[in-house]
Amino acid sequence: MDENDDISGIYNDDGTKINPALISKPSLCLTCKKDDMEEEEILCLLTRNDQAGEKEFKCFAYEPKFGKTGK
Repeated sequence: MDENDDISGIYNDDGTKINPALISKPSLCLTCKKDDMEEEEILCLLTRNDQAGEKEFKCFAYEPKFGKTGK
């Protein structure tokens, strides 16, 4: 391994490095309360990357920022 090899970061299953700046953020993510939460960043990034190019974006971890409060 060369000292210039960078092994940090996030990678696809095929070993290609994911560049977070190139992964678009769907509008659904903008309305999610987990948007911009540091502890959710990697999971959200991987979910968006996995569905890149799909017709419809689906996130099973989605929780609306605004919505019904109380019971």
